[in-house]
Amino acid sequence: MRSEKHHKKKKRKWTRFLLVIFVLIGAAAVYSYYQYKQGVQQSLKKINQNNEEENSVANVEYEFDGRKDQYGATNILLLGSDSRGEEKARADTIMIAHYNEDRGTYKLTSIMRDSYVKIPGHGKHKINSAFYYGGPELMRQTIKENFDIDIQYYAIVDFQGFVQLIDEAFPNGVEINVEKKMEEYVETPLEPGLQRLNGDQMLSFVRFRHDAIGDFGRVKRQQEALQAISDQLSGIQTIPKLPKLVGVVTPYVNTNMDTGDILFMAKDFFSNDRGAIETFRIPIENGYKDASIKGEGSVLDLDLEKNREAFHQFIVQ
Repeated sequence: MRSEKHHKKKKRKWTRFLLVIFVLIGAAAVYSYYQYKQGVQQSLKKINQNNEEENSVANVEYEFDGRKDQYGATNILLLGSDSRGEEKARADTIMIAHYNEDRGTYKLTSIMRDSYVKIPGHGKHKINSAFYYGGPELMRQTIKENFDIDIQYYAIVDFQGFVQLIDEAFPNGVEINVEKKMEEYVETPLEPGLQRLNGDQMLSFVRFRHDAIGDFGRVKRQQEALQAISDQLSGIQTIPKLPKLVGVVTPYVNTNMDTGDILFMAKDFFSNDRGAIETFRIPIENGYKDASIKGEGSVLDLDLEKNREAFHQFIVQ
């Protein structure tokens, strides 16, 4: 009899414990959804104020036949655009984010937009033309044909989304070293030195290319900026902010990723002690020649075999 009472008492304790757990999970889900929607509404309000809603990059529909690569990694094609929603535009920034869940690794590859490659069905052109001819799907096919890597997801990010994300995540700005004065062809000029940059200033930093090293310097700064952002945003304290941050950027992004997938990868990214993000650039040093092609202008003529081999080594190491 006493044993039966003890068993019932223990069962009631477990029932109360499970009920508390379910309530906490439910509350967390409601809070996350509320924060996400708040972020979405915040950005939509800005878009409406600037009369940009009809031209938002998120409003264009694309097909994308993506899949995991042969090494089991999830690759995400990241395309930067300031086309204001025009379908016929060249990609200003081309990156591939590599996520391997089993290894817990995160890597980033930048492909320089003047890389002269074969675009399926269109002959040889600068790689950023693939987006103009066929959107993210043709860019995926172009990368597969030239570098033999599959890509599962894509995300086209309007640069204003980058600005809003920075301002929301870093009210005091992102600390970064501006190595030189940047004032030509940027909306917000920058002075040299270690400083905290807001969203508009960070956009100038990652887009500036009017100096002696041109696009090479711009790609280097883009990778530096993403590393600084991830370092200064990392940590367990960032996780509660993720739903709102994803909501803020959502109206500026066109992607085939579900919100749940984005939150899962972001949560995994910020909750792990991953160290620095490894970065890679195509073309590699001594893997290209400068050339001038009629109708294309100055291009980077790649040694495809050398770049492909180095790219695969970077992914699997």
